[in-house]
Amino acid sequence: MSDPVVFLQSLSQALAALGLYGAGHPAAMRAAEVAYERLLDLQAVRIRLDFTFLAGEVLFGDEVLPALAGWEWSARLAAAGVERIELVEAVLPDAFDWLVAHLAARVGAVDTVDPRQSGPSSIRLGLVKFAGNGAPAPDGATAPVIARLSYNLHDEREMVGWIHDEVRDGNALPLLEADAVVRSLSLAMYAEQAMVLPLLQLKEYDQYTTTHSMNVAVLAMALGDFLELGPAAVRSLGFSALLHDLGKVCIPQEILNKAGPLDERERRVVEGHPAVGARMLLGSRDVIEIAAVVAHEHHVMIDGGGYPHLPGNRGAQYASRLVHVCDVYDALRTRRPYREAWDSEQALDYIEGRAGMEFDPVIVRAFATMMRRWDRRVAQMAAMTVGSGDSPTDASLVAPVAMDMGPGFYHSRLD
Repeated sequence: MSDPVVFLQSLSQALAALGLYGAGHPAAMRAAEVAYERLLDLQAVRIRLDFTFLAGEVLFGDEVLPALAGWEWSARLAAAGVERIELVEAVLPDAFDWLVAHLAARVGAVDTVDPRQSGPSSIRLGLVKFAGNGAPAPDGATAPVIARLSYNLHDEREMVGWIHDEVRDGNALPLLEADAVVRSLSLAMYAEQAMVLPLLQLKEYDQYTTTHSMNVAVLAMALGDFLELGPAAVRSLGFSALLHDLGKVCIPQEILNKAGPLDERERRVVEGHPAVGARMLLGSRDVIEIAAVVAHEHHVMIDGGGYPHLPGNRGAQYASRLVHVCDVYDALRTRRPYREAWDSEQALDYIEGRAGMEFDPVIVRAFATMMRRWDRRVAQMAAMTVGSGDSPTDASLVAPVAMDMGPGFYHSRLD
């Protein structure tokens, strides 16, 4: 069999040439041709090829490639969310061209390719999950076998927490880091060329703002994609949704996590977070203006209710109305100190029941259709998981829990 090291090195040279010379340049085209020839050599012996990029190591199947220990491109690919490349069938020239362009966009070598673009069925990209408990293998033990591609978004959740800490401490909003999180969430949505919704479970109450912000960003991008708003608009929605609750970093945890009703002072503190977040965003250099608008308007109802009151009784902008629906859905689906989580159908029924009063009816119809399709897919995947003996991942949806809504619940504690 031809050396997989030769192929990977030729692939990295194709990526570098594309970044240096640009698409269509003879040097970039020749480098891609050489890499494709090396791939054909490999697939002439075995069609399915799996490459895994870990910290300091590269695996070909389950075999470590010592010649690529500490390889720069392994770290670059892993940092871009490509820890695993699976070539599951013969790769045609057009498919390989997509792979080179896509990887170059992921690592930042080019910016003219949309990294969300669906790829050919012969190629799968993603992060990795290990079989077993995920603990490191003892010295001398065989490395664990990679079970399947998986997105747990742990690093992204840590990054969002750090962003919130920076803002809470009075430092500048780390826009590049926020944009990187949105990119990771977008890539996770398009894992294996099929849109998924990797909604995170809340593990501790003080993680609520972090986890909720990421979930709303995923839901907003998925809904924007479902509505065919275009890549730029979808990315803007994700960025705005990720930062929609930024003002909550200034609310004490004892208020956010209070088990009982809020008193008047506490309610004023909570209802002030849209204005606080909007001011934070407007004070940041190079911020996307729509993010500040969404932060300010995401609790405004379509009938003029909610908070804050907009001058002239004008309605909230479209992006704010879209994020509002996603915000309420994830809030209802998350367990809080003062109530249990609702199941998806309860949350959708509630949102549909308030279409035309609180929510934009057109957005509600699209969101409910999208989520019910997703819920059916989740049920199918759960049945397959139970049958295979696998355990749920960190990126699974929260378990359905029945909950009776008391009077005045929404306006008092849907934080």
